[in-house]
Amino acid sequence: MNEEYDVIVLGTGLTECILSGIMSVNGKKVLHMDRNPYYGGESASITPLEDLYKRFKIPGAPPASMGRGRDWNVDLIPKFLMANGQLVKMLLYTEVTRYLDFKVTEGSFVYKGGKIYKVPSTEAEALASSLMGLFEKRRFRKFLVYVANFDEKDPRTFEGIDPKKTAMRDVYKKFDLGQDVIDFTGHALALYRTDDYLDQPCCETINRIKLYSESLARYGKSPYLYPLYGLGELPQGFARLSAIYGGTYMLNKPIEEIIVQNGKVIGVKSEGEVARCKQLICDPSYVTDRVEKVGQVIRVICILSHPIKNTSDANSCQIIIPQNQVNRKSDIYVCMISSAHNVAAQGKYIAIVSTTVETKEPEKEIRPALELLEPIEQKFVSISDLLVPKDLGTESQIFISRTYDATTHFETTCDDIKDIYKRMTGSEFDFEEMKRKKNDIYGED
Repeated sequence: MNEEYDVIVLGTGLTECILSGIMSVNGKKVLHMDRNPYYGGESASITPLEDLYKRFKIPGAPPASMGRGRDWNVDLIPKFLMANGQLVKMLLYTEVTRYLDFKVTEGSFVYKGGKIYKVPSTEAEALASSLMGLFEKRRFRKFLVYVANFDEKDPRTFEGIDPKKTAMRDVYKKFDLGQDVIDFTGHALALYRTDDYLDQPCCETINRIKLYSESLARYGKSPYLYPLYGLGELPQGFARLSAIYGGTYMLNKPIEEIIVQNGKVIGVKSEGEVARCKQLICDPSYVTDRVEKVGQVIRVICILSHPIKNTSDANSCQIIIPQNQVNRKSDIYVCMISSAHNVAAQGKYIAIVSTTVETKEPEKEIRPALELLEPIEQKFVSISDLLVPKDLGTESQIFISRTYDATTHFETTCDDIKDIYKRMTGSEFDFEEMKRKKNDIYGED
């Protein structure tokens, strides 16, 4: 370990593992350490089930009705992958897909007036949906056609809207869409957590709805994918990539000190040895004095013995509860997966509820979601601080990832990865660069 590295990475969360994979592919000498004995950091999948009970300090062993402990892989942070999103691109370009199997999530649902409805995702579904009246459907269809044809590089597709200036609120007005439709378009299709986007230029919202429709078009049932054996497989896939390119991995390594000289990082001390480096990447837990808290997220893992009501017995789904429906500022999400994904014992379902905390009683805030899941066999509640770096790391060369937010997909995580990459290298992140070099010395059979 007493060596010089280009980059040292602390923590094996998804953000850290993707960055260490990319740095290794780019020819950097990487040392990657984690104080935990397992991969994944905050974004780990916990197995066996006994470990989840211990982690949440639930007394006693899981009841026999839970099946074999080894059959469980429970994500601490619930997220799906957008089929056409940035993370899937990263997986395809780096060929990490060869280590993983994915399943399409069976449906996306939205909450309205205490009930859940399937999010209409095709013209046929929109016309059959009981979310809207007949005339509303026609207007919504017109809007979807506009979005599908919209191209920010081609002014002929704008129809009098200026993508950089017109607020999204005015675009909805142009198509005469009612409040309910605006709610599910903004929250279930564009996947915004609050309503702040209404007064911002419409370009991003239109592109988000396009991402949703294009992701959906790839597989048909929903735009979301989920890896067999849980999300903890993702960081491990990128860790393998890094190892193929000569990256060194060490788990169970206590980090004693990050050594800084004249304001710049020069190495990391662990078990009495010092590894030197030019740059350091880490998650907030390794540098508590260099991050600040900007909020909290509550997540509740619920074990069920039944699919969620009114989802046509789906073995996986997402439910979005738009903030307007429950008098909140931010949406509540439910991600549900099951034994079909090799993450739970036969006949069991895992539903994870998450949202941004807004009051002093976070557990009350998520009640509307928990009511949809009754009866719940076992609950595991966590409240995590949302931490962000205090500075960009340009001086110290210490680059810190942001805590995973309450969104149910990885788009914000990918934005953070691209941002750190740019701060570290000075150049924009280019997906093409991640493609495996054709004549690699580290090629696999």
